[in-house]
Amino acid sequence: MSGLLKGSVALVTGASRGIGAATAIELARLGARVVITARTQGGLEETDDAIRALGGEATILPLDLREGASIDAIGPTLFQRFGRLDILVHNAGALGKLTPVSHILPDDWADVVAVNLSAAWRLIRTCDPLLRQAAAGRAVFVTENRAREPRAYWGAMGATKAGMEHLVLTWAQEIATTPLRVNLFDPGVVATRMRGNAFPGEDPKTLAAPDTVAPWLAALCLPAELRNGALAGFG
Repeated sequence: MSGLLKGSVALVTGASRGIGAATAIELARLGARVVITARTQGGLEETDDAIRALGGEATILPLDLREGASIDAIGPTLFQRFGRLDILVHNAGALGKLTPVSHILPDDWADVVAVNLSAAWRLIRTCDPLLRQAAAGRAVFVTENRAREPRAYWGAMGATKAGMEHLVLTWAQEIATTPLRVNLFDPGVVATRMRGNAFPGEDPKTLAAPDTVAPWLAALCLPAELRNGALAGFG
């Protein structure tokens, strides 16, 4: 394990599998204590096992990002438990149903908005005070190119990710005079379950693996990373 993040506390959403799990493991390898959240308890336990196998420390926090009150409680809970938060990685996302905009159902729309947009806003609200107090607070929000390049049938995903990007970049301007750095990360095409659901005929072996992408995302969380309001990517 490296000590670059020793003593720090990191919160990672969507950490039960894919990029979120790989990033949590990478942050632990760098020395951070990682608080991992997702809806899937079993997946979180697997991530926890992988972190502990490295000699790292993790705390499991089962969480449904559609439940706003649960997100609002994260900041106070972390302060009570650890007295600090140094890193926030919001990786969790919802694909929704790929369908014409005119066919999006209200319940499907509400779910995608809740996870991709409202959860980002609530995480900013609840984590901002602790991240501002950190000596080198870092926040990274995972996005994707549909936010900037609309594509037929991807309206719900694209619109909510675009909204998230706008929100995050606005926050980055607002904290520019503080030590906190806030950035976006677009991993590109990665072999995740969400990708598989969107493109079921695609061979995942031809795509980048989550653990290949994770070090690039984790690098944005290091004290040496000084960019703010940037859109970074893999490679």
